[in-house]
Parts: sequence; C-alpha cells; structure tokens
Amino acid sequence: MIFALESVDMNIFTFDIETIPDIENGKKILNLAEGASDAEVAEAMFAKQREKNGSNFLPLHLHRIAAISVVLKTPSVFKVWTLGDIDSDEKEILQRFFNGIEKYSPTLVTWNGGGFDLPVIHYRALLHSVVAPRYWETGDEDQTFRWNNYLNRYHCRHTDVMDVLAAYQSRANAPLDQIAMMLGLPGKMGMDGSKVWESYLNNDLAGIRNYCETDVLNTYLVYLRLCLIQGKINNSEYQQYCQETREYLQSSKQAHLIAFEQKWSAAAVA
Repeated sequence: MIFALESVDMNIFTFDIETIPDIENGKKILNLAEGASDAEVAEAMFAKQREKNGSNFLPLHLHRIAAISVVLKTPSVFKVWTLGDIDSDEKEILQRFFNGIEKYSPTLVTWNGGGFDLPVIHYRALLHSVVAPRYWETGDEDQTFRWNNYLNRYHCRHTDVMDVLAAYQSRANAPLDQIAMMLGLPGKMGMDGSKVWESYLNNDLAGIRNYCETDVLNTYLVYLRLCLIQGKINNSEYQQYCQETREYLQSSKQAHLIAFEQKWSAAAVA
C-alpha cells in the first residue's frame, strides 16, 4: 500500500553514494607511469594523502562514483534501487540522478550530503559536463527557488539530516550507523565505506550497490523520525510510512532488502 505524503513534501528523494579513487586523474596529478595497476595508483594516492594528514581519505575531487542508491517516495511511488545497471558508467549514473531532480523537483535527503555526497557529485558532473539546470536553480528562472534551493545549507530543498540534527555544528556530527542503531534500525550491513575499494577490486559491484541501498534505507528512516519530531507528520503517519517501507522490503525478493527488514523487525521486539 502506498501512503500519500500530505504533511511533508510530496516528493522525497533520499540518496547515498559510494565512491572509489579516481584512478585516471590520480595518475595525472601524481605523474604516475601508464603501466601502473589500479591498485598501485590507488595506494600511491593514499600514501600521498597520509603524508598530508595521516588519513587514506582522499580529497573530494579525487573520488569517483561507483553507486548512487535512492529511496524515492511520492504520492504514488515507493521504490528503493540503485541508479543505472551494474555496467553503467559514471556519467550515466549522474545523468539519471539529475534526471530525477528534473522530473520530480524533490526534496533531497542525505546524511552528510552537504559535506560529502553533493560536493563529490558537483565535481563529477563538472568532469562529465552533465547539464542539470533544475538542480542549480537559485531563483533566476523560478522564483520559488530563491528562498529554498538545493545549494543553500540552511534551505530544506536539500535536507542533510546529520547537519540538521547537529544544529549545523560540525563538532556535534554523529555517524549514521550509530544513530540508526539508537533508533532500532539495522545500521551498517554487509560492509562499510572503508571496504568499498577492496570490494570493487574484487569485482563485487553488486555487493557495493546492495550495501549502498541498505545505507540509504537507514537515512530515509532516520529522516522520517526527524519529520515526526519536527511535527511535520504525526505518530500515526510515521507508523504508516514505516509500515509501507516494511511491506516493500518484504515483497522485494532481494536478499539484502529482506535481511534489512528482518534485522529491523528483530530489533523492534528485542
């Protein structure tokens, strides 16, 4: 059963990305030999970053998108999936992402999307010349975007749930995994972000996509709880939206989604 969103925005586009090192541009920037393997280039990139700050976490412009997973909620649709198919290249994935924004003008929902997901998407869209006028609109063509657009940190057309809950104070940021578990949600399943590159090297793109889908489900369900405490939905509506999600997962026939629902249900009765 599809429940209509009456008290909150009509179209909700919750998304999460998974990334790998941008090997091609890493070679250029580090002036590495053409014969170096992807693993060797990545390790050189990580080593350079460790020299700078002791971390393997690369600058955002050197991340390449491996997957974008979405929970789409409209008055007539509830769907969880990963954009493109397993063989889609990065440009196609990005184009599909922005096509969804062009079609639905949705509220984008993320966890740390302002600090990571969207800046990465910006750099990759720039690289691939992906045109997305609706996303970049700030009121010049559509006045409704002047005071509520996707780019302003304090507007709600993009709601970064982590940023909102932390009162826009970075020192108060919390990891999605722990907040999800606090709320009786599954949290991380299958892997975490630090394992994505290893999984990619092992040709397990399906595993990366499945992991991303469970992560975006955590984000969507935390967002529903945020809507509840903000008074945008009442408790009955909140329970209806959770039940809608459960029913979708139970009927999905995809093992990772069924496992997510089972773990969620088990936590509810524990």
